[in-house]
Amino acid sequence: MKSLLTAITLVTLLAPSALVAQACDHGNRQAQISCAEGQSWDATTRRCITVGS
Repeated sequence: MKSLLTAITLVTLLAPSALVAQACDHGNRQAQISCAEGQSWDATTRRCITVGS
C-alpha cells in the first residue's frame, strides 16, 4: 500500500511539469504564408513582395 501511495504522489507531482513541457512546443512551428501569384514572402520585411518584372 505504501508503494502505491508513493507512486500516485510522484505521478501527481510530475504530471504538471510534463504537460507544461509538452505545451511549450510552439517555438518549433512556422506559419504558412500564402502570397498572391507573382509574389513571394520576404522574411526580412515580413510581407509579400512582387518578384520578376
